[in-house]
Amino acid sequence: MKKELRTDLTTGNVFGTLLSFSIPYFFSYFLQTLYGMADLYIVGQFNAVESTTAVSIGSQIMHMITVMIVGLAMGTTVSIGHEVGARNEKRVFETIGNTVVLFLSLSVVAAVLLMLCIDPIVKVMSTPAEAVESTVSYLTICFIGIPFITAYNIISSIFRGLGDSKSPMYFIAVACISNIVLDFIFIGTLGMGAAGAALGTTLAQTISVAVALIRIKTDRNMQHIRLSGEDFRPKRAVMGKLLAIGVPVAVQDGFIQISFLLITVIANRRGLFDAAAVGVVEKIIGILFLVPSSLLSSVSALAAQNMGAGKKERAKKTLKYAMMTAVVFGIVSALLMQFFAEPVVGIFRGEPEVVHLGSQYLRGYVWDCVFAGVHFCFSGYFCARGLSGLSFLHNAVAIVCARIPLAYLASKLFADTLFPMGLATVTGSAVSVVICIIAYLYLEKKVRIYKVRI
Repeated sequence: MKKELRTDLTTGNVFGTLLSFSIPYFFSYFLQTLYGMADLYIVGQFNAVESTTAVSIGSQIMHMITVMIVGLAMGTTVSIGHEVGARNEKRVFETIGNTVVLFLSLSVVAAVLLMLCIDPIVKVMSTPAEAVESTVSYLTICFIGIPFITAYNIISSIFRGLGDSKSPMYFIAVACISNIVLDFIFIGTLGMGAAGAALGTTLAQTISVAVALIRIKTDRNMQHIRLSGEDFRPKRAVMGKLLAIGVPVAVQDGFIQISFLLITVIANRRGLFDAAAVGVVEKIIGILFLVPSSLLSSVSALAAQNMGAGKKERAKKTLKYAMMTAVVFGIVSALLMQFFAEPVVGIFRGEPEVVHLGSQYLRGYVWDCVFAGVHFCFSGYFCARGLSGLSFLHNAVAIVCARIPLAYLASKLFADTLFPMGLATVTGSAVSVVICIIAYLYLEKKVRIYKVRI
């Protein structure tokens, strides 16, 4: 099915292919991050600190849900990538059809269950009393929009599995622009506060999905994808592969987000300004993590197609170049934030207490970009090999044994600064890197032994 490929990722310069695929991925993630940033910034301009705290807490919960959806959708990207690399057109169509059935069903169930759990979620987050009402309003509206968030992400995963990382970037660009405009209307003009931020985000996602569907319908490059009713019929082998790859990634990503939510809870218990400072820094780190995240997803898509085509050495080279890029970016970012932490935090909140505490947290946390960049790339490679369970393993161990306990201890031992809490996240990623290296070397050793026996 060579002529049908949007982009063949199994030929050409490896580093060049990685860059050309990951740059649109980066801008897609950047624009998606602007959702939360725009909400936080605009709310900060028109409302008091409790509204900022509500949007910060609510958007963290929504971010956790979104990354779990994206993680589950990794099963689609990798599965389609494998079949595209193997030139198995029939299996590509079956994967697309089964993805639609699976995700739309799950999104409706998730929306209903989360709506029933809003009050417990707000309590578990130790939301400051002043921000409870606004947080409930924010989450209620966002949970209703989960099917649209899911629809955007499965469409994007299908495009990326086919080798096209540009179309999802265009879809999210439309959503981002719509979100900013709607935020100013709902928050600035109508004075809806946190509820206006949630409504703007939900409507923007709806617009994005509509644009994506129109693109699929009218784009001549997509006309070769002709799904039949049979493709939408659940097939055990197809869904089994989607879930086998996607579930460990989704659980892993959810576990990671829960760890950061627990850190937010720890910060919330220190007071309103600490909670606001941590929320602001999470947004800043979210921007910096766009590069590692885009590299993870790019390694998954590129390595999957190459694995499907039998080009395993090319897949390993993709991993190597991705890690080199991540380390360089992480070191530069960490060094810059040591000098510019205050003005960066001050973009979002002007209170001296928030700026002071936020800059402390950022200076420690930012070093996580280096180590997270490395284990993100390993995770993408493991997923492409169908070993997403390894990604879950190293993250689970790092979170339980390092990130959470060290963050808690730092909070108790250093009551006047957030810097040690920031460093606690770095130790978690360092543990993940060690486990990833050991797992990679073990897999390579097994391959060499197998070849010798043959």
